Amino acid sequence: MLATTAIAPQTFKLAEQVGGSLQQKQQTLCTAESCTGGGIGYAITEVAGSSAWFNGGLITYTNALKQKLLLVESDVLEKHGAVSEACVRQMAVGAIAACDADWGIAVSGVAGPAGGTADKPVGLVWMAIANSESCWCWSEQFAGDRTQVRLQTLDAVLDKLINLIELQ
Repeated sequence: MLATTAIAPQTFKLAEQVGGSLQQKQQTLCTAESCTGGGIGYAITEVAGSSAWFNGGLITYTNALKQKLLLVESDVLEKHGAVSEACVRQMAVGAIAACDADWGIAVSGVAGPAGGTADKPVGLVWMAIANSESCWCWSEQFAGDRTQVRLQTLDAVLDKLINLIELQ
């Protein structure tokens, strides 16, 4: 299980870098997580002092909670599904509004071992990072078991966030 396993050293280092970058710019972060089940928030809160730059996160595993807490539109879920660019875009923007943060991370995917389809196979994860000006969305096809897919997601989204913060 992710929550009972110490995070990998590279993930901790990425979380520390995120914190340093956000503190330098006096900005805050929040998360909206589905397939990672709070793993991003867990990694971030492993960093001492993260309360200075991490406002919090929402684990919206069901479509109903994505709609209720993050204001994901029902037609987005009906047309594209939860594992889609359209969904994570609305999740990231909704998280910023719900948590009053400068940056929002959102992830939704098929961690496996079951649940995959031909167009959304196991290991497919959609990620989004938003701020008040833009939203960047992308997908990755990760290999490995459920835990490996989830851990790779953490590293990918934190690494991308570091690069985006530095560009702003």
